[in-house]
Amino acid sequence: MNIFGKMKCKPFTKDIHLSMLGMGAMRLPQTAEGFAKPIDTVRAEEIIDYCMANGVNYYDTAYIYHGGNSEVFLGNALKKYPRDTFYVADKFNIQANADYQAQFREQLDRLQMEYIDFYLLHGITDYIASDYQESGCIAYFLEQKARKKIRFFGFSFHGTPEKLRELVKMGCWDFVQIQLNYYDWFHGTAKEQYEILAENNIPVMVMEPVHGGMLAALPGEIGALLPAGPQVSPAAWALRFAASLPGVSVVLSGMSTLEQARENIETFSGGINLTAEECGQLEKVSEQLHKHIAVTCTGCRYCCGNCPKELDIPLLLTAYNEYKSESAALGDGALAAWRLNRLKALPPEKQPSACIGCGACKKHCPQDLDIPAYMREMAQYLQ
Repeated sequence: MNIFGKMKCKPFTKDIHLSMLGMGAMRLPQTAEGFAKPIDTVRAEEIIDYCMANGVNYYDTAYIYHGGNSEVFLGNALKKYPRDTFYVADKFNIQANADYQAQFREQLDRLQMEYIDFYLLHGITDYIASDYQESGCIAYFLEQKARKKIRFFGFSFHGTPEKLRELVKMGCWDFVQIQLNYYDWFHGTAKEQYEILAENNIPVMVMEPVHGGMLAALPGEIGALLPAGPQVSPAAWALRFAASLPGVSVVLSGMSTLEQARENIETFSGGINLTAEECGQLEKVSEQLHKHIAVTCTGCRYCCGNCPKELDIPLLLTAYNEYKSESAALGDGALAAWRLNRLKALPPEKQPSACIGCGACKKHCPQDLDIPAYMREMAQYLQ
């Protein structure tokens, strides 16, 4: 029986059913554009209330989202609801504060909660996996699980399949969160990562199902390749692809408008599974998209908080991608030059040439993008 009405749900345990659509609280509406601008609490709470009213019961946040204010907002927005009607996922970020005990206490205070349902080590990559493993935090969080301060323990992952296999062997994980979308399935390692977790019977939470919005805003000629049939948005096809995989428990969507929430809930209230023919069409979309994408930045902004020059890196990389895509389409870089030239409108200290090549951004990038190299290329062009 679907206890949430139309919303698709899956059993996580015998007693816990999770809505297949999860609300990601990393891209909440803000009062102004830009990094770490205040959350528009009125609009954001409207989204939470709409999700709660329509069967969404999984809410994902993290210590660093919105400069720490995501946890505070979510705690305030959810406290009017009975605690057993929703599940909260939160994350320990060792790069933000290595004191895991202090961070965990602070998170409980921010959320105004006695326990956290799904707790993760945040953004493990091949570079920082050992930091988590050697810090003592895993034993501490397993102790908190035994004390019922954490109900389920896992990690979010942005590394190689080889590192994922190594971590899975530790045997202490209740679930794992990976970046999974049809673009990364056909042109990345998402398929291999999913299969590793499936082989080990580890439930999968999906992040970036629309690749940071990339799969929701397809170029016209590529969008025309989407499966034929009833009018369905590009974002809906991407969400359905992730949700149709048997090992997936929750698909997260960072909803920043009420309209996005309505559309996503409608998607997860209808047919989810894709036919082989529809999957084949999505593979064709992915192939064409791959020819247009220079840098697969998802706009997560993890790189921004540690940039000593405070550059808006996703903004700069968007211009880089637009320039590369238009150059390829026109067969002439000069005709697409305006895509980069418009960056000259930025203050000199915010342009690509301001990058000092320290590599702090690369260390924090879940996609392991060589950001300093792109900055050098753009700066060279603009000079």
